[in-house]
Amino acid sequence: MPYAPRGPEPDKQFTSIIPRNDQLQLEPTISATSHHDMADASYVVTGDLDEVYNKFTERRKMIITAVLSFCSFLAPVSSTTVLSAVPEVAATYQCDGSIINLSNALYMMFMGISPCFYGPFGNIYGRKWVSVASAALFFAFSIGTALAPNLASFFIFRVLTAFQGTAFLVIGSSVIGDIYKPTERGTALGWFMSGTLIGPTIGPFVGGIIVTFRSWRDIFWLQTALAGVATLLVFFLQPETVHYKRSDELNGVSGSKKAHMMWHWLNPLRVIRLYRYPNLFTVAIASSSLVWNMYSLLTPIRYVLNPRFNLTSPLQSGLFYIAPGCGYLVGTFFGGRWADHTVKIYIRIKGKRVAEDRLRSCLVFMGVVIPACMVVYGWSVEKRKGGIALPVTMMFLQGVAQLFCFPSLNTYCLDVMQNRSSEVVAGNYMLRYMFAAVGSAVCLPAIRKIGVGWFSTISALFLVVATVAVYVTTLYGKQWREVVDAKISAEKGGEEQV
Repeated sequence: MPYAPRGPEPDKQFTSIIPRNDQLQLEPTISATSHHDMADASYVVTGDLDEVYNKFTERRKMIITAVLSFCSFLAPVSSTTVLSAVPEVAATYQCDGSIINLSNALYMMFMGISPCFYGPFGNIYGRKWVSVASAALFFAFSIGTALAPNLASFFIFRVLTAFQGTAFLVIGSSVIGDIYKPTERGTALGWFMSGTLIGPTIGPFVGGIIVTFRSWRDIFWLQTALAGVATLLVFFLQPETVHYKRSDELNGVSGSKKAHMMWHWLNPLRVIRLYRYPNLFTVAIASSSLVWNMYSLLTPIRYVLNPRFNLTSPLQSGLFYIAPGCGYLVGTFFGGRWADHTVKIYIRIKGKRVAEDRLRSCLVFMGVVIPACMVVYGWSVEKRKGGIALPVTMMFLQGVAQLFCFPSLNTYCLDVMQNRSSEVVAGNYMLRYMFAAVGSAVCLPAIRKIGVGWFSTISALFLVVATVAVYVTTLYGKQWREVVDAKISAEKGGEEQV
């Protein structure tokens, strides 16, 4: 078997070559592009035998994934635990409930800003110590939120907590890409993302219990305790997984040169400039449509469903959040596996792994199932039809369907630009939480203005449009990448000539 040319360090990896159906032998070859497209008439290229993925045992990988999933639970759960206690928090600070919902919108806006910084930090200094620092700061700012004496300090500590919490999401996704083979990442990411999605649905239920029997401040003391556990877990159980630390390039470099290099690596515009790739932008919009749908569904539940079903306590409205949470839990068992299964099908068809093929696994769920559930949910509540069972069923099905979408979209971010995966994931989270912030801020005023039926219909249309964009990406994403890469190479060549 001939050898492909060796690439520059540190990208040298071993590429697995899996025979087609009519062949039986497995043979290795050396390549610098194990995760990119390679054509061969007789073999299927997957990257699964790259030796870097054998650094940890399967048991150790499962422990790492479980720790990361727990940590990724914290920031999203904090974004919704307060929803069941909005009237009580508003009463404490003598303001309207919409002001407290605005704090939630700011919380998610800072969750969106944070990845622009934490994504590059993970590439420079590695995953572990960024996780430890973030967990410790999340713990400290949670204490500040619990003790906040006035509305201004409540807002400040909330946004500072949000800024730290997103690091778990970005670093966690990158760690999954570090330790799992390309055809296994969807399954692993499905388990990891169960924390990010179950958190927002469990939060209001837990918050409802606490605020019914205790003070709303105990919500944040619970958050503080969980953050303390997360800090210990990442310190003792999360190893360093990054394949190459860019900080190694700083050895022996002068102070001024070192400062210039650090600014180049940490410049937030570096993450934003990734959106010159149309495929990354369309996938980010798709992720944003899902998060918009999730937060615009969850945020106003107490104001929408309590009057609809004559409920009186926070605990009763908190029970409604269990439905999508159970859906996320059920989807965890199948969504990621479905994404990996789809990849393997198209590997057999094409003879090579093309990153965009993974996106096909989410099209039906994002473009049909979730929009249909959203429309039925909205109008059943608006027209007072179907009792409690119908909206609860729709929320459950949405939860299942979203776990068939997020592993596909997030794993694509890991696959498509492996050497900058942290930055790609960071950019994706940045845009999605900006949309989550807008959704949280506008959903309640919009529902009061146009009704939950029309607002749900608008959210469904957003999902359909995003699905069309993703489908176009499956057809032309590879070409878009090649065009942009060629343009960037030409620009660099021109600069060198000058």
